[in-house]
Amino acid sequence: MTAVHASAQQGFSTQAGTYAQGRPDYPRQLTGWLTQALAIDARSTVIDLGAGTGKFTRLLSTLAPTLIAVEPVAAMGAQLTRLLPDVRLVDGTAESMPLPTASADAVVCAQAFHWFSTRAALAEIHRVLKPQGRLGLVWNVRDESVGWVAAITEIITPYEGDTPRFHTGRWREAFTGEYFSDPEVTCFAYQHVGSPREVIMDRFLSVSFIAALPAAEKSTVTAQLQTLIDTHPDLRGRDTVAFSYQTQAYCCRRLA
Repeated sequence: MTAVHASAQQGFSTQAGTYAQGRPDYPRQLTGWLTQALAIDARSTVIDLGAGTGKFTRLLSTLAPTLIAVEPVAAMGAQLTRLLPDVRLVDGTAESMPLPTASADAVVCAQAFHWFSTRAALAEIHRVLKPQGRLGLVWNVRDESVGWVAAITEIITPYEGDTPRFHTGRWREAFTGEYFSDPEVTCFAYQHVGSPREVIMDRFLSVSFIAALPAAEKSTVTAQLQTLIDTHPDLRGRDTVAFSYQTQAYCCRRLA
């Protein structure tokens, strides 16, 4: 099995509970996209690849009774099993899924594909998909036109290092026309509404490279986020805030 990136293994193992609490859900419109763009219905076999704590798995489970979650980080998988005890969970990576060839109608990766955007991963996804199968890639992307959201990016970016990230666009380099069509994007507006603790603190302390920091540096980030919450005019004194995202959903068709 291909090794999991150190930031993911360490950060997600230590902060799986915070991840489950702080990560946003997904817009309701994605249900229509999953059924139309990915052709998922009650007869489909669907793989949730890099399923994490089951945030997206829960949405998929309402559409596809035959659902397999693939997750290599044990602490994340434990959270998923608590949330969705009836979903089959397997230990595997994008490059090595313990599943039969041509066994799935769709593979979906939510907040995950940038971790394993390689030719080897696409080859393995191609293998487990049926000839007309489809690959879906979904990300909640922060709306940095909002001042305090941009300020959060300034706080966390210095710690990013070589951690794979969606915003670099490097995940697109895997699509060379060999296994899948070019990704076709559909966008949806979404807001994560909750307390500052939930939508800011829990959300960003669960970012892989922040969660993996030594205690002193993590305390520095925590203090900077708390200062932002306490002083920014759009956050100060508020019990509830709305964190704006754009949900980007990409459909890729399996090539013969």
